[in-house]
Amino acid sequence: MTSPDRSPNHEMRASDTDREAVAERLREAAAEGRIDLTELDERLERTFGAKTYRELEPLTADLPPVPGSGPGRAPGRAPVPVPPPGGPAVPQPALVVMGGFAGASRTGHWDVPPVVVAHGGVGGVKLDLTRARVHQPVTDFTLHGDMGGVTLVVPDGWTVMLGEVSTGMGGFNNKATEPPLHDAPVVRVSGRGEMGGVTVRRANRWERRRLRKEESGRD
Repeated sequence: MTSPDRSPNHEMRASDTDREAVAERLREAAAEGRIDLTELDERLERTFGAKTYRELEPLTADLPPVPGSGPGRAPGRAPVPVPPPGGPAVPQPALVVMGGFAGASRTGHWDVPPVVVAHGGVGGVKLDLTRARVHQPVTDFTLHGDMGGVTLVVPDGWTVMLGEVSTGMGGFNNKATEPPLHDAPVVRVSGRGEMGGVTVRRANRWERRRLRKEESGRD
């Protein structure tokens, strides 16, 4: 048995990996018909807003156990992240964008953190970097199409690197394949296409026209 002084500290900060593990179990539960899309959306929002392990635990507590064992998998319970026995955890600054039912976007002039996580939900998500401010050489995007899909618009010349991706029914498409400029910002993309799909692309004709109009207005 584990002595009381070695029990996990549930007030410890959870990581992005911990939150993603809970989100994956919730998506599986929705596919199994255990929770509906409304509840899935609500639980995912709570998942990616959770700061500690204690906030994550109730989100899967009423789901059945998953076969297998290991960290986060205990008899009679759905997998939940288990906090390490000791030592401070350093939270990674991340922006979480949830599409929900109405959709969501980040466009125009906005500051892009080192890590961005997007879930298309039902209404979809658009992330437009063409006028965004990026202060780091490499930015990581984890994109999940869900039902509404996710679109990431990357400026000309930027490097796009695909990490671990799953196409799903909607596909995971990188259309920003032109040769990058030297020392240009790097965008690393991973995630799942699911039903709505994920698309990474350059600005289209309408978006370029809008950019030129904005630039000419500054002169």
